[in-house]
Amino acid sequence: MSIDGIWSYPPQAAYAEGMDLTGFTVVADDGTVGHVDREAGHFAMRHLVVDTGVWVFGRSVLVPVGVVARIEAGERRITVSCSRAEIKAAPRFSTDSETMDPEYLTRVGEYYHGLPPREEATA
Repeated sequence: MSIDGIWSYPPQAAYAEGMDLTGFTVVADDGTVGHVDREAGHFAMRHLVVDTGVWVFGRSVLVPVGVVARIEAGERRITVSCSRAEIKAAPRFSTDSETMDPEYLTRVGEYYHGLPPREEATA
């Protein structure tokens, strides 16, 4: 995947334009990450802001939509193609203004783009 591809839903994700993912549960290959607080796409860098609850000390994380492996609308569930540890190690998200900071978003994109590819888990 190109670095620009990290900001677009992959075809196998089953994303339909206009789909509201707010409240969907986000699941990594090793457990639940949290729930989608909102989706944003400033500077053509589409991403999800995920509320992790108490898992990461009550903070949110920013996840580029290119790591979405599958959306199950009926289950209100999003599976991502990375681990919880990889998400936790991503550049720290601390304020909503960061979704408007192209330098921060670039760092996040480079981090996720650099992760080793994974084979999608079978359900």
